[in-house]
Amino acid sequence: MSDPSALLDALHRYTLHESPTGDRRALAAFAEVLDADAARAGFDTARVSHPSGDHLVWTLPARGVPGDPVLLLTHYDTVWPVGTLSGMPWTVDGDTVRGPGVYDTKAGIVALLAAAARVERQEAPHPEVRVLVVADEEIGSPTATGLVRAEAARARAVLGLEPPHPGGDLKTGRRGSTRVRVEVAGVEAHAALDPDAGTNAIDELVDQLVRVRALVEGRPVLLNTGIIAGGGRTNVVAGEAHSDLGLRFTDPGDEDAVLTGLRSLRPVRERARLSTRLLSHRPTWRPDEAGAHLLDRIVGIAEGLGQTVAGRPADGAADTNTTGALGRPTIDGLAPPGGGAHARQEWVSVAGIGARVDLLAALVIGLHTAAPSHRGGTGRDS
Repeated sequence: MSDPSALLDALHRYTLHESPTGDRRALAAFAEVLDADAARAGFDTARVSHPSGDHLVWTLPARGVPGDPVLLLTHYDTVWPVGTLSGMPWTVDGDTVRGPGVYDTKAGIVALLAAAARVERQEAPHPEVRVLVVADEEIGSPTATGLVRAEAARARAVLGLEPPHPGGDLKTGRRGSTRVRVEVAGVEAHAALDPDAGTNAIDELVDQLVRVRALVEGRPVLLNTGIIAGGGRTNVVAGEAHSDLGLRFTDPGDEDAVLTGLRSLRPVRERARLSTRLLSHRPTWRPDEAGAHLLDRIVGIAEGLGQTVAGRPADGAADTNTTGALGRPTIDGLAPPGGGAHARQEWVSVAGIGARVDLLAALVIGLHTAAPSHRGGTGRDS
């Protein structure tokens, strides 16, 4: 059984290290703390450097169990800028802990490291454990996706340490999530003296966004136009404009059709230049047999601990989109239960942290030998 005060102390330290995506200095300071704690838990630590934030790679060497590693995915960036603590402070009220990033997903890192430390103390046989702690997950892991793919290629199973469903259930699939930028270059000119010499990039962009709407019409696709920017003066024909789009997919066929259509957009105006580029791309992860088998094994191990868990697909995206879409056995949502992700009321359960430590330690030790449970599809909503 884990010491709740030690878990709370670790989470408190991590929360005080505010770590917004893209803040190189803040991420580097937190990474030093995490690497030191990982080393104390028994991991070999390494980094993949990147100007916007290093990705952390931890390895718990195998003890008596040969073969492919178990891969755990998590992240140490948050959506909260430095200074958020002043208006959203760390608080503990009974079983509820509040603060920026406690639920998404610093409590997950706390549970992971405590579980690994327990496994090492017990000296129980286990396969190699690889942990990838991503620095830019909250913006779609644009610099980490290749690393996620490479690590997943040799993993026997992938466990995601994103927050679970409300109540603690696990995640067996995810919507595809893609961010696309549509960019237009026009021709500047005086808007009154010589308007015909110009080509308005904003007007072109508006027409292109109408075309984008037509691409998704009739499909179960979520399209959010998140940013529109361009031009600069009302007396100058706009010479540039762009829009950032967020797309969510439930079906790989719709995903392929819409993304192909975006790449095929052509200018309406003769002198306009148009380009589209992916800012980030997480493919649709649909529940599959490999994931269902892994979920059954996790459910059986949890039952042995007196815990009840189930699983179903989720709407949000994460790095497990990539591993699940590759066909690797993948389950997500193994961080502690709580709520309010990306919201001012973000919170996590103290008891839930301890329960996840127990489950993660049992999975590291027992997942490679656990027999699947057959209960008519428990937890496999689709």
